[in-house]
Amino acid sequence: MRSFSCFAAILLLSPLAALATTTQHWLVATDLWGTRAYATLSLVRDGPRLSGTLDGDALQGTEDAGTLRFTARDRKGETYTYEGRIDGQRFIGEADWPDSNHSGVRLRHAFHARLLPERPAGGAREHRFDPSDFSNLFTADREPVLTIWPGDTVRTCTIDSGGVDERGVTRALFGNPQTGPFFISGAEPGDTLVVHLVSLTPNRDWADSLDSIVGRALGGSLVARAGELGKPVRWILDRQAGVARPEGATGALKDFAVPLRPMLGGLGLAPGFGSAPMSTGDTGRSGGNMDFPEVVAGATVYLPVQQPGALLYLGDAHALQGDGETSQYALETSMDVSFRVELIKGRSLPLPRVESDTELMALGQAGSLDEALKAASTGLIRWLEQDYGLTLSEAAQVLGSAVRYSVPNLAGRSVGVAARVPKARLPPKKKT
Repeated sequence: MRSFSCFAAILLLSPLAALATTTQHWLVATDLWGTRAYATLSLVRDGPRLSGTLDGDALQGTEDAGTLRFTARDRKGETYTYEGRIDGQRFIGEADWPDSNHSGVRLRHAFHARLLPERPAGGAREHRFDPSDFSNLFTADREPVLTIWPGDTVRTCTIDSGGVDERGVTRALFGNPQTGPFFISGAEPGDTLVVHLVSLTPNRDWADSLDSIVGRALGGSLVARAGELGKPVRWILDRQAGVARPEGATGALKDFAVPLRPMLGGLGLAPGFGSAPMSTGDTGRSGGNMDFPEVVAGATVYLPVQQPGALLYLGDAHALQGDGETSQYALETSMDVSFRVELIKGRSLPLPRVESDTELMALGQAGSLDEALKAASTGLIRWLEQDYGLTLSEAAQVLGSAVRYSVPNLAGRSVGVAARVPKARLPPKKKT
């Protein structure tokens, strides 16, 4: 059990459950002076006796007169005890924790928990989720919109970066509002969430952008003239032909058309305990507003889990985007999305990874291109070491002869660099 979520908990089960050994799974939130620490609880009841695990640590407890009480001990030997009663599918009470600042001192914290659904029989399922509201934060404190399991597929939709849906109706605040979060049952901090993008389909006939050039891409000789830029540009999406054209274009662009390549600019998980919620305009270790043009149908995205259930968000769909998103907005539109999830248990990543049929791509995000490039290179080297068994010397030779770099994002507060290597140049993948 991780030190921030080690505790004991109390749970009241129904009288029917008392007749046989039962196992239930809960998500527990402990209020630490206004900051919630989340943990998953697997509780086994055999008569009045309680056992199970809390974030992987064994626990023991008992029921007495409708109150359940159990204690868990972390790897350092500290004990955490929770006591409370059931209210519907939630249980509420107080937790007794050690004071991390004063040896021998105990503190009490309020907690609440919700019962997690059990996996339906019949294996992997396909879910349809139609969002009714959207999030402008990647956060662990938003109630999950749907619980899914590894192997499941979800069909859903997004609105555009300005909060407008496929009918032209404003549904959310601008700033890349996201659909989600989706709670992936069994995902725990230290795991890797694998997101297979099955299909990405624009669901309207227009997209919005600007005629702008972001400052990071603008040379000094153009600054004075760039003051005239920043005007909105409406793009017509010919979905049948698979092309986009600027609406009402004249002059040199009157016959200009570009092929659609739908992508998700936003794909991320909730930040871990102790980290503030992240704006949907930002990126972090677990993804976010990455704006990487290779996050397309057929791609697989790997994200490090930092909260129970992973809490997956997606949005900021683009019909097309050039590297860097140099116009500040890409071809912003709404989209129908289908994705499938898997879990790699007990394996954590330093930064997001993307895999296509032909390439491995490690993403680095930082405040400067230099630091982002270092992060991307390091991430790719670790991938080659971890999955292909290369030594550092061998990885250096692969990068020196085969790596390509691209710049996904120049428009945000941080910038992104992708380090990419063709899979055809690599030795066979290690067997696991």
